Amino acid sequence: MKRFRVTLLAVCLLLGWLGYGDLSLLLRNKQPQQLNIAELEMQQPSQEWLQIDGGHQDLLQAINMSGTMEIDSFLVPLKSSPTSPDIHVWFETRDPQIVELLKTYYFQLNSDLDREKFVEQNLDFIYAPRQVIGMTADNKIARSNLEKLKTLLRELNMQVPDNLVFISEGKEPVALRGYFFVAVALLGLIKVALSFRSRPAPGPAPHPEQD
Repeated sequence: MKRFRVTLLAVCLLLGWLGYGDLSLLLRNKQPQQLNIAELEMQQPSQEWLQIDGGHQDLLQAINMSGTMEIDSFLVPLKSSPTSPDIHVWFETRDPQIVELLKTYYFQLNSDLDREKFVEQNLDFIYAPRQVIGMTADNKIARSNLEKLKTLLRELNMQVPDNLVFISEGKEPVALRGYFFVAVALLGLIKVALSFRSRPAPGPAPHPEQD
């Protein structure tokens, strides 16, 4: 019984910590912070949920970090202008149009001439203006992906500014999960507390039988 209480208490504390993290993130991000790409290149955002306006995607510098042929996302630079050499913002996207275009460009065209023609035909979309709404690195996994991106950019001899921003397009703060974790943690703690109160009091020691 004691081991069960300890296990339940540990699970409740873990769920409470996870719920606190989700709820604190939600309170900091009631609405996406609206920033122009030029502002974001000069300052760090004050929250994790962002709406970035005024940027241009550069699909020819997009990166596939999966390392497999089963590609469903790309990391794409977001620049202040199509010709700007500076890249401060990268966004992870699962946009089917972008994924399909890049898979065609990298894996289905067999010659440089075919690729040049393909780029000319899709030039407007390759460097199209794009508004990005999503979340920056708000947990250990996302921060790990950011560090992997920095390492990869260095290996490719690409620019790695100190204020590099990595954003997952379409991601939003999760509300219900935090409330659920906290509620389950509180119920579990109540159960642990009641289990101590319900322990039977020890009865009187039996008297030895007399002959």
